Amino acid sequence: MSDNEIAELLKTSSPRALYIVDENGELKRIKCPFRVIVLISIASLQKGQSVIVDEIKVTYELITVYSIKGELYYYYYFDLIAI
Repeated sequence: MSDNEIAELLKTSSPRALYIVDENGELKRIKCPFRVIVLISIASLQKGQSVIVDEIKVTYELITVYSIKGELYYYYYFDLIAI
């Protein structure tokens, strides 16, 4: 993707909302803050701990990261709690 294409994509994204497809195949919008469970111990977070996502960001490589207590973590270290 070019820099311009990435810039256009990011214009429509929000740091306060996450879109997911639920188990019924329906599109759901989750607003920040929302709670997740830590899947593996990383930095100061312990496996199994419940934490709150304050914001959602995207890396230059278009990977979703969660802002938790001012620190950024890749989304795949967490599991969403039932919506």
